[in-house]
Amino acid sequence: MQAVILAAGRGTRMGDLVKDTPKPMLEVAGKTLLEHKFDVLPENVDEIILVVGYLQDIIKNHFGNSYNGKKISYLTQENIVGGTADALWQAKGVLKGKFLVMMGDDLYAQEDITACLAYEWALLVEQLVDLGTRGKVFVDTDQRIAEILEHEEHSGGSGLASTNMFVLDERIFDYPLVMRSKSKKEYGLPQTVAAAARAAQIPFYAVPATRWIQITNPEDIRKAEEVLAKTV
Repeated sequence: MQAVILAAGRGTRMGDLVKDTPKPMLEVAGKTLLEHKFDVLPENVDEIILVVGYLQDIIKNHFGNSYNGKKISYLTQENIVGGTADALWQAKGVLKGKFLVMMGDDLYAQEDITACLAYEWALLVEQLVDLGTRGKVFVDTDQRIAEILEHEEHSGGSGLASTNMFVLDERIFDYPLVMRSKSKKEYGLPQTVAAAARAAQIPFYAVPATRWIQITNPEDIRKAEEVLAKTV
């Protein structure tokens, strides 16, 4: 099985930390963000596809072509402001069958990844009291996803937040890219997947996360280290 990790963006909210280091290479508890993801991939994932862009040579030189027996290949997102769907589309020609999609900066738990793999298509979600700037996931009574809205288009408050960790298959590429929102001229993967699932009538399930750590600013690194210290 293949896992795609979207690691092209600059991560401007990290400030000077990403001046000379790509965000996915920042360290949390002694390991890079990418290594944290590599280490929780299920055993049946034998190829990691990294979609890179900003300071990509640092990532390539650090990891080379393999990590603990898993093959690593690289694809470049030339337009790093094209959005998460545009990033995944860079891998259109190399993905076969069922695959994982993960963000290059967030941290996930292996048991959550395994739970998502039980479905044809799935999105890891977390129930939050305050969604803030996170995407909001709307589900039916069977936990099938009906719609995903970015923060510009929902009223905030509590709800299911999208973690942007997906289980998909190559059928996704049969459907068009969808804009993230009316105000954001970039292609959003959550919106693209939700639209494709509706059009193809593919069951697309929300799977609750046991642990999701979002890294968006320098303070999140300290918080992540505190959370990880409690799980050791």
